Amino acid sequence: MAQHILIVDDEESIVTLLKYNIEQAGFTTDVAYSGKEALDKASVQPFDLIILDVMLPEMDGMEVCKQMRQKQMQTPILMLTAKDDEFDKVLGLELGADDYLTKPFSPREVVARIKAILRRISQHAPEIARGTESYKIADLIVYPEQYEATVKGSGLVLTPKEFELLLYLTKNKGRVLSRDQLLSAVWNYDFVGDTRIVDVHISHLREKIEPDTKKPVYIKTIRGLGYKMEDPSKDA
Repeated sequence: MAQHILIVDDEESIVTLLKYNIEQAGFTTDVAYSGKEALDKASVQPFDLIILDVMLPEMDGMEVCKQMRQKQMQTPILMLTAKDDEFDKVLGLELGADDYLTKPFSPREVVARIKAILRRISQHAPEIARGTESYKIADLIVYPEQYEATVKGSGLVLTPKEFELLLYLTKNKGRVLSRDQLLSAVWNYDFVGDTRIVDVHISHLREKIEPDTKKPVYIKTIRGLGYKMEDPSKDA
């Protein structure tokens, strides 16, 4: 069955362009022309990915993204912005978006980003076939095949990108990983050195797994180098 993409933009010409190119790439699509319509559709039917413009009537894309994550909708979100503004991009990621593109963009680039996001999600299942069912560090357990993680037995609500980052850190426990390494491994393409994206997602993960975000015991900052996943039970 073809993967289903929701396209959200109030400019009909952009919707038409995206719809044509995405369907040519083998996906099925649905469309919404306002933030409210997008939220309503995403609430009643599942999508494999949502392309979400920032500037929308009734409810802007940032608010749509925020509300989706508050409702625990974990569908990957690719945000579109006409503003070449680093603050907007970082804010979108802070609210739970998985990726962004700045207008004007190439339809081929949009399709490439869609495939990259969906491929990263689907690539976790084959890892289990190599015999590893879970990764455990103290009270944290990551289940790649189920795309789930728990702390002290409680399930974590993670965006796809947060899960991928957590899995990579966990699999590389004890290793110091630079921000550039994490960008390359988790995002899989060039973000032109925008390592703040890594910092934003590390902050999100700490809020969800650390007993005290001011004194992290799992994800340690290694000043001047990057981050390292540690086992707090070894220090107990």
